[in-house]
Amino acid sequence: MASLPAKLRRPSKAGRLDHIPGEKGWPILGNTLEDFRDPRAYTQRMLDRYGPVYRHHILFRDQVSLIGPEANEFFFLDRDKALSSEQGWMLFLKDLFPRGLMLLDFDVHRAHRKIMGVAFKTPAMRHYCTRLNAGIPQRIDQWGKGGRFLFYDAIKTLSLDMASDVFLGMAPGAEAAAVNKALSDMVAASMAMFRYPLPGTLYGRGVAGRRAMGTFFGRLIPQRRGTSGSDTFSLLCNATDEKGEGFSDQQIIDHMNFLWMAAHDTITSSVTTLIYELGRNPDWQDRLADECAGLGTDHLDHEDLGRLELVDHAFKEAMRLNAPVPALPRMTIKDVDFGGYEIPKGTLVGISPTFVHRMRSLWPDPERFDPMRFSDEGGVRERHKYAYVPFGGGAHMCLGLHFATMQAKIILFHLLRHWRIRLDRPDYQAEFQIMPLTKPKCGLPLELVRR
Repeated sequence: MASLPAKLRRPSKAGRLDHIPGEKGWPILGNTLEDFRDPRAYTQRMLDRYGPVYRHHILFRDQVSLIGPEANEFFFLDRDKALSSEQGWMLFLKDLFPRGLMLLDFDVHRAHRKIMGVAFKTPAMRHYCTRLNAGIPQRIDQWGKGGRFLFYDAIKTLSLDMASDVFLGMAPGAEAAAVNKALSDMVAASMAMFRYPLPGTLYGRGVAGRRAMGTFFGRLIPQRRGTSGSDTFSLLCNATDEKGEGFSDQQIIDHMNFLWMAAHDTITSSVTTLIYELGRNPDWQDRLADECAGLGTDHLDHEDLGRLELVDHAFKEAMRLNAPVPALPRMTIKDVDFGGYEIPKGTLVGISPTFVHRMRSLWPDPERFDPMRFSDEGGVRERHKYAYVPFGGGAHMCLGLHFATMQAKIILFHLLRHWRIRLDRPDYQAEFQIMPLTKPKCGLPLELVRR
């Protein structure tokens, strides 16, 4: 690996990023195809050749990547307030998820996050826990009785239905299916190379999905204003700050649109990886089943969540192996220094959780599924705080991280106490698509066998 320069390097008049090591790649496309084909292998090649700070050309734009836990810390803490999440994400999401919480900066972000916090405080979380416990067991039984099925498709539908219940207080149905399609189109469009919304194109379908979601939420807002509902949507419709000011209709639409996508796709990706690894590691499957059975209850109360320590370790290990969001961008809004280089204002910079989570210098035998990495004896306290960042960090730490963990635990609790996960064969290996969100290309075929 190239070493960092001892003296700060600054841009020259000839080229604003030429002082940073790296390459342009192919004409027009740059390094885009290589990065999309295998992001981890591409990052390793660039790291080996140029070091942990390098420039390249992705999606028709010069960018700078920052690799490693120190880079993650610099990125998330942003002590100089030089990195804009809004401007970084808007390049990819401006027509799809504009003005969601992740696309706000500094004081505006802080104010919106504070109002939204009411939807993730303990009373709301207790209500969500009750609703998840009511809906998940029956669906898992249907999986078990239906023979071999594609787990990714099944968990995607389940997470959508649970989001309909918890976020909207709405029963699954035709509307939920339409929402699922709209969200899928929007996420897929976020990585489209051709970014003009022509009808029938990948990006066009995504923008159409955004319009459909706006119409869907917009007609429900007047029905929820002034109510005492416990679902997330009702809470956001009526939440206010200390001055009594709440969200406008458009702000509610923007936040719900983003929340729905984030919760739905994150849990789908992470639980799929966990189920895959438990199918490959039957000893861990049994250990988690024993822990769940040891609670001595058929219903997982909110107070019980902390008792599922091994399940918690296993869920974290699944997100280490396959970070739900593989890469994160920011735009520099003023000159900033990192790693011996001045990065000028107006530069798109990014980090790669999916790569850092498998760095051999941080994670011994990184390809192996080992939940005990997250135990005290596994060295969790000694590891760099920013070596593991599936939910981000700093001011932009994911607001729904506890909800995602709770939902994963409830799914595992109801599944493992009654069913055993069986893959096609013991040595089955799934190939995972990493961009834009991590998922198995095969859909993960498996069956559940009664214990």
